[in-house]
Amino acid sequence: MKKIFFILAPLAVAAGMAFTVNNDPLTIGSKMPKADVKMKDVSGEAISMKDAAKENGVLVMFSCNTCPYVIKNQERTIAISDFAKKNKVGVIVLNSNEAQRSGDDSFDAMKEYAKDQKYNWSYVVDQNHEVADAFGANRTPEVFLFNKDLTLVYHGAIDDNPSDAAAITRNHLKEALKELAGGKEVSVKESRSVGCTIKRNK
Repeated sequence: MKKIFFILAPLAVAAGMAFTVNNDPLTIGSKMPKADVKMKDVSGEAISMKDAAKENGVLVMFSCNTCPYVIKNQERTIAISDFAKKNKVGVIVLNSNEAQRSGDDSFDAMKEYAKDQKYNWSYVVDQNHEVADAFGANRTPEVFLFNKDLTLVYHGAIDDNPSDAAAITRNHLKEALKELAGGKEVSVKESRSVGCTIKRNK
């Protein structure tokens, strides 16, 4: 019996690994991949990340309707997205949860969520998690900030305390946006994203 267990255990681990995406995230200074890929927005229109870019660049955020971290941080998400737009940085939010597309992360559910949250930026379906795979994105929420040349200048979390807004000591993304809009080099270029895993198809 023990012999059978030791034979099967590695196979079970290997099977689990087969469904895991181990792509490393984009490195700072990388050009945006899949910039021209058109994705369906909750408005019904198709838009690319390049289309969403403004004078100073574009903020790409991987999110969803269901993750407790997303829901808990929704006010911060809205505030930082509004701040980006005021600083002439476009905003596009991607839902890459393809494994939940027939349920709580369906297109209809996305439309309702965007309406409830009063989104005034693009919220799009990343079909078959094509963009998430190209970016090496694994969490919701997870942000990638690109400059006007679509070069990555910041990747990671919105701030340093996703669990407790009252305990934030640094607003990483806001500082990056201010520096970007001011023509300065982003001082803190990376931070650790904390959230739910993107629900990919197996």
